[in-house]
Order: sequence, then structure tokens, then C-alpha cells
Amino acid sequence: MNFTPLRKGGIDPNEVRLHLEAVAREMGHLENRIRELQDQVVDAERRAANPTFDEATLAGALGAQSAAILRSAHEEAARVTAEAQERSAQVFTETQQRSANHLIEAQERSTALITEAENTAAQIDHDARSAAERLIESAKVNGEALVEHAREQGRAIVEQSNDARRSVLNDLAVKRKALHLQIEQLRVARDTLGSFVASVREQIDDVLNGINASDEVARSAALEALRYHQVAPEPTEEELLAGTPLREVSSTPVEKTSEVDETPAKTPTRRAPKSVPVEESLLDDDPSGTDVVNEIFARLRKATLEERGVSLPQPKKAAVAKPETPVGVLFRRRDEALQDSLAVLTRRVKRALQDDQNIMLERLRTVQAMITTELEDEHTQRARYADASFEALSHAAQAGVQFAKEEGGVAEVDVSVGSLEECTTDLAVTVVLALRKKILSESSGDGAERANAAYREWRGARVERLCTDAARRAFHLGVVTASKGRSIRFFAAPSDAPCDLCAHDSESGERIAGENFPSGSPYPPLHAGCACTVVPV
Repeated sequence: MNFTPLRKGGIDPNEVRLHLEAVAREMGHLENRIRELQDQVVDAERRAANPTFDEATLAGALGAQSAAILRSAHEEAARVTAEAQERSAQVFTETQQRSANHLIEAQERSTALITEAENTAAQIDHDARSAAERLIESAKVNGEALVEHAREQGRAIVEQSNDARRSVLNDLAVKRKALHLQIEQLRVARDTLGSFVASVREQIDDVLNGINASDEVARSAALEALRYHQVAPEPTEEELLAGTPLREVSSTPVEKTSEVDETPAKTPTRRAPKSVPVEESLLDDDPSGTDVVNEIFARLRKATLEERGVSLPQPKKAAVAKPETPVGVLFRRRDEALQDSLAVLTRRVKRALQDDQNIMLERLRTVQAMITTELEDEHTQRARYADASFEALSHAAQAGVQFAKEEGGVAEVDVSVGSLEECTTDLAVTVVLALRKKILSESSGDGAERANAAYREWRGARVERLCTDAARRAFHLGVVTASKGRSIRFFAAPSDAPCDLCAHDSESGERIAGENFPSGSPYPPLHAGCACTVVPV
């Protein structure tokens, strides 16, 4: 059998497979034929081994010719059987030999193909490694070039930054010098005003001295006049009031008001001695004269209010101080412990708001910002508030630790930096997201106007409430951290009506410090403005 040759001395494996399948089919047919002949031989041998009639009987019954035919049939059957066995053995031997030859050739060719494939793969691998090494070398060279280029650009940017910094510092120096000049001018103006005020004060002192001297001169002149003139009787209070053009008022007694603290005099005014003029008697330090004057003005005020149809204001009643409960004392101590840290936190966050507003307005006032409203990087903006509030919140947490130590006798510990950073991050995210949302809104006005409006909203009570919540959170974080392994209890604020979450937590009883209360939080505040607290027990 000839097969179609392939490249490099090989043959077509498909043709070999088809030829082997054909040989197998032929072997199968021959084996089937051999089995049929063997069955026939076995049947013939069985019948021959058990003949019903012998040859003599057959010869006698059928004749000599029939016996000869029977013998020739036996001989032919034996010959055919022998030939078939010989042929089948020969075909089987040839088939095995051909199969062995084909298998040997296939193995040799497969070995050659495998060897050739391995050589080809090794060559390809070598080429690939060489190409990869060349690419790596090229990438290193290109990377070094890019790094050098980036360094050059970085140096250029640093130089530009230094130039900008120098220009800004120069501008600041110029502005500082101008401010110093203005301050000096203000100081000169202050000194001038001070000298002017001093001169005015001297003039007023001179006038007062002259007035005092005139009183003494008037007294002396009155005494001299009394020596030469007869002393007239001094008019009574009724005569003085009769000569004064006052409105007619009712004779009802005047009630005490918040504006008049003195009690009207019930005793008549003391008369001056006859040897002393009336002007001198009015200069005596007698409280009864002051009471009369106050009574007169009280009557005048009452008459004026009655003419206008306005009733006299009732005196304010002093607020009755309620007795302080133990829970109230606890919350008062909590607020006192948190007061200093809260004041520092509020001041620093407001300062960060001012710095952030200046930076934001500087970016929004550029030509590019007028077109696209490009804001500062959000993470940089958050870091400004986080850095400003970290130290104050750390003090608030330590105040919570000290509070827990005083109330529950726990050991003093340090609060982890990660927990404090979560507090500062929440505060910074709240402020920054609200500001950016307001600035990027589609309301009227340009970016600078929206920025001013946004920062104006946050500069007052809003940032104070946020700082209060953040400080209380850091304070309670310190309480829970110091109470690890101890039980704590949730107390609702007595000054405010508790919400559902605060009420459930306060009714839940004691919990191990660090475990969540029914609200899902291990400590307050549970909402904006929450004034509740936790205390170790």
C-alpha cells in the first residue's frame, strides 16, 4: 500500500488510519468466515463421528457411486477446512506484520515530529526571550527618558512655584508694608485723638473747677447778702410744687417698677437752717431729697403713660430655681468638661472656613473659573477641615476619658488615632459636600456669589451645631474607650424631649462598652443636635 507523502519524509496519518480500518474490517470478515467454516467442520465431524449408516450400508443402500461421492465430499471438506485455516493464519500473520510495521513507522514519524516540534518550540522560546529582553531594555531606556523628562518638568514646575511664591511673598510684603504704614497712621491718629481728648478733658476739668469755684463764690455772696437782708421764711414742699407747672395726676400711690429701684420717701424733707441759704441746703447729702425727686419723676412717667393709654409695666418676677436632679448634675458636669474643647473646635473650624473661602474665591475669580467653575480637589479641601479639627477633637476625647475616670473609676487610656480620624472625616465631609453642592447649584449668580452665600450660611449657628455634635461624639468615644470591659448606661438629655431611638436606648439598661445599643450605635449622638450621653456604671 502506498500512502501520500507529507513534508519532511512523513505520510498522511488519515490514509494510514483508513488503511488500518480496512485491514481490520477484512480481518473481521475472514474471522467470521473461519468461524462459519469451523462450525460446518464441527457439524460434519459430529455427523461423521456419529454416522447413522456405515459405508457398506450406504454402498449397499445407495450404491458404490453414492459412497464415492460421500467420500469425495468428506475429503473436499477436509481440504477446504485446511485451506481456510491456512489462509486465515497467513492473512492474520500478514496483518499483524503490516500493523507492526505501520506502528513502528508511525512511532518513528511521531518521534521525529515531536523532536522537530520541540526544536521549533525551543527556537520560538529563544526568539521570544530575546525579543522580550530587547523590549525590556527599550522600556528601561524609554522609562529613564520619561523619568528624566518628568524630573525636568518637576524642576520647571518647582521653579514656577518658587517664582509664584516669591511674587506672592513680594505682594504680601508690599501689602504688609502698606498695612504697617496704615497702622502707623492709625497710631498717629490715635495719639492725636488722645492728645485732643486730654486737652478736652483739661478744659472740662477747668470748667468743672470754675463751676465748683462759682458755687463757693455764690455761697459766699449769699452769706454776705443774708447778713445785710432779712431772711425770708423758706417755702414748703407744697409751695414749691404749687409753683411748678405739673400735670394733674391722681393721688393714688405709685407702684414700684423695674425702672425705679428706690422707695418713695415717707418723711418730709429736712429744712435747711435759717442761717444757711436754700442753695446750700440742696447740696447736702440727705437721701430724703433724692427720694422726693424720684417720686416726682415717677409721677411724671405715670401721667405720661396714662395720657398715651399704656399701662404701667408690671415688675418682673424672679425666676424660681428648680432643684437640680442627679441626672441634671451629670449632664452639667458633662457640658463643663466639654466646654473648652468645644470652644477651641468651633474657633478653628470657623478659621478653616475663612481660609477655605479665600482659596475658593481666588480660584473662582480667574478667567477659567468664570467659564467652567473649577473647584479645588475635594480631598484637599476635606483635609483642611480635618487638620483644623483633629487636635480639638482629641482634647474632647481625652476629656471624655477623664469624665469616665471621675464618674466610674476607670483607668486612663489613650483614644486611637483611627477613631478620631473618623470623627474628623465625618465633620469635614459634611461641611465640604454641603459647600460644594451649594456652589455647583444652578441658582442665579456667578460662582463667587454662590460661594459667598454658601460660606455665609455656614459661618454662624450651623457650624456651631455641627461642631457641638462632633465634639460630643469624640467625648463619648473617649468615655466608651476608657470603659472597655465595663458596663455603660445610656441617659437621655433631660432638657429635650428624646426621640424614639434615644428613648429605646435609655430604656435598654446597661450594655458592655463597645456594644451597640438598640439604635445600632455604641454611643450618642444619634441624630443632629442629640444631647444624650453614656456613663460607666
